[in-house]
Amino acid sequence: MTAPLLELDAVSVQYGGGANAVTALAGVDLRVARGEMVAVMGTSGSGKSTLLACAGTLLPPTSGEVRIDGEWVSDRPARDLAALRRRLVGFVFQDFNLIPSLTAVENVALPLELDGWKASRARRAAELALDNVELGERADAFPDDLSGGQQQRVAIARGVVGDRRLVLADEPTGALDSQTGEVVLRMLRRHVDNGAGALLVTHDARHAAWADRIVFLRDGRVVDQTVYAGVETALAGRTGS
Repeated sequence: MTAPLLELDAVSVQYGGGANAVTALAGVDLRVARGEMVAVMGTSGSGKSTLLACAGTLLPPTSGEVRIDGEWVSDRPARDLAALRRRLVGFVFQDFNLIPSLTAVENVALPLELDGWKASRARRAAELALDNVELGERADAFPDDLSGGQQQRVAIARGVVGDRRLVLADEPTGALDSQTGEVVLRMLRRHVDNGAGALLVTHDARHAAWADRIVFLRDGRVVDQTVYAGVETALAGRTGS
């Protein structure tokens, strides 16, 4: 049996100490398989962003373990974690986080170049990633010359470029209109269907319907995990579009 792409075992995160201690996550267990998109839902303050930060090794858990692609990561040095993120983990945020002075293809190629790829090889990979999100013809455009939806598709291309197999998306459609948001989710879903894994934080049930499974958080705890009843309809719409 293939090991999960992402595993969180009894992960807890506590901010502060003593009387001022705040528990953001409390004993969370979570698995994301290859070819699976898992949505995370919950009210503000339920621990969604903290969960995503732990999953992406940006925040070490107070207790518990995180494993990515079969490797335990909780006790590894910061330099190793940075290399692992560049190689395996892609982040997609609500505010795009593109560098304005770089073109679309340069933004996508940047993490590969930081990981030691030659510029020419990184550009070829970035061009392919842009083609996969249907933006190959805008490779040399700057972010300010792209629409919000196009910028988010560039961010997705940057998140999946190279061999990155785990995509962590934090409200990636929050700044987009509903139609453009559907396009972005379709791009994410396509990448997952090609064998990646994705963890999608969202407050919108329509967007969560693109996932294979939904994890509900409350007060830092997983209170339910279920296949969303509307997922078949969402996927049917994706297939027929």
